[in-house]
Amino acid sequence: MGIFEKIKNGLSKTRKNITGLFDSFTGANDEFFDELEETLITADLGVDLAVSTVDQLRANVKAGGIRGGEDIREELTHILTEKLRSQDSGLHLTTKPSIILMIGVNGVGKTTTIGKLAARFTSEGKKVLLCAGDTFRAAAGEQLNIWAQRSGAEIVRHEEGSDPGAVVFDGIAAAKARKADVIICDTAGRLHNKTNLMNELSKINRIIERELPGADRENLLVLDATTGQNGLIQARQFSEAAGVTGLVLTKLDGTAKGGIAFAVAGELGIPIKLIGVGEQMDDLLDFDPENYVRALLA
Repeated sequence: MGIFEKIKNGLSKTRKNITGLFDSFTGANDEFFDELEETLITADLGVDLAVSTVDQLRANVKAGGIRGGEDIREELTHILTEKLRSQDSGLHLTTKPSIILMIGVNGVGKTTTIGKLAARFTSEGKKVLLCAGDTFRAAAGEQLNIWAQRSGAEIVRHEEGSDPGAVVFDGIAAAKARKADVIICDTAGRLHNKTNLMNELSKINRIIERELPGADRENLLVLDATTGQNGLIQARQFSEAAGVTGLVLTKLDGTAKGGIAFAVAGELGIPIKLIGVGEQMDDLLDFDPENYVRALLA
């Protein structure tokens, strides 16, 4: 199965609802636009973004040149693509070392994403060091060690229950000594309503700022694409604690509504940088707005 098909299948729930409107289209009347707006809201775009999108589509239809259901599909594709394309979706890791801080709640695929990223960078000839900063969850360090072995990366880890900040400090020191190109730091699967854990994340940020001033850095929040609007809450809270620079949307090979991508990017201004579409090493892709929207509306 190709990458586009994986995304398309994962977004099948939303696509069936939206394309059903296009297929039964008889005229761009108020009822059609009301139904489209409701469908976009239930797809997790969020109320404000769904309303503004439909208002823009309505205005473009009234301006002329858009008649049939296929014309409207193409126009909606263009509008949604532009909403995602306006943001910088690239990874910026040019210094040596550069550092990636991976954050997100348990179960979103954070450790797997770290392994896939490490495999990508090592295949590009870069020296990668993994930092096992999740010292709270049992076996988290061991799981990361397995990914280090699979990807050819090195790893720094402490005993379970150790101070995460100390692990990150030692990881940065090791990366400098070993002349690593990229450091990827795991963190605990923090619940967004746990103030003490958010404070721990802020502490790690301060250590990185002190030990690697001027280094290129990405704070990547991993979100389960099936989470829905709860993902927006997570993104807002984590962004306040860690200054999120980008999102990784995982589990897009499952049945996802898909609109959370627009909600987070639109409401919080956080770009989507990577998407996960499976469990294989090469199933982590750079985000392409047009391909994503076409998979949603195809």
